[in-house]
Amino acid sequence: MTVLLFRSDPYLQDAPARVVGHTAEGAVLVDRSIFYPTGGGQPGDSGWIVWSGGRVPVATTIKAEGGLIGLVPAAPLPLPDTGADLRQVLDWDRRYRHMRMHTALHLLSVVIPLPVSGGQIGAERSRLDFDMPDPPGDVEAIEAALNALIDRDLPVREDWISDAELAAAPDLVKTMSVRPPAGQGRVRLIRIGEGADRVDLQPCGGTHVARTGEVGRVEIGKIEKKGRLNRRVSLTLVD
Repeated sequence: MTVLLFRSDPYLQDAPARVVGHTAEGAVLVDRSIFYPTGGGQPGDSGWIVWSGGRVPVATTIKAEGGLIGLVPAAPLPLPDTGADLRQVLDWDRRYRHMRMHTALHLLSVVIPLPVSGGQIGAERSRLDFDMPDPPGDVEAIEAALNALIDRDLPVREDWISDAELAAAPDLVKTMSVRPPAGQGRVRLIRIGEGADRVDLQPCGGTHVARTGEVGRVEIGKIEKKGRLNRRVSLTLVD
């Protein structure tokens, strides 16, 4: 099983690792990873791996069997052998935008308190699909409320609860299309705000910024109708 370094420190930009194998498709399996694997609407990280025999760009990161993480090379170049020590270097600009976007989407689900039917995080544009039969009345007001939450510079932290506690609190789950992983004994929650200032608490395995102020200003784009009951709300980072 790969140690999830991105879970304990999402700001870690490079770290050593050891190759523990390869997938049939050519992904490099590592014993510890700063690279986030594709999942929960967040893309897999990219970057580079460097070892004594070479340097290979990483196109994306995936989950592999046995709880391992695989780094998918961006080019058909020679790969490090099993047992080799390497250095992982994250494409930090891309990852940090994903962190800012992911936190912004959590806040979007606060200012639009409707069930979420889907979502996707991107470095340039992200979106949530809501169970929203009718269009919102004032998009500018929603955007202003979202930026006001960001400007409060609330802390973003993780909590853990048991499977049983989550089953007893189904309102914590906002996303209808992706259910939080159960059966492992505990589930990770992302909490935004503390005590009386807490504004959100929901299951999530992705990477986030430490405070909402890091998100910066966001803009809401065109709200698109995606079926009889669903509407898509897109976000971009102003910078």
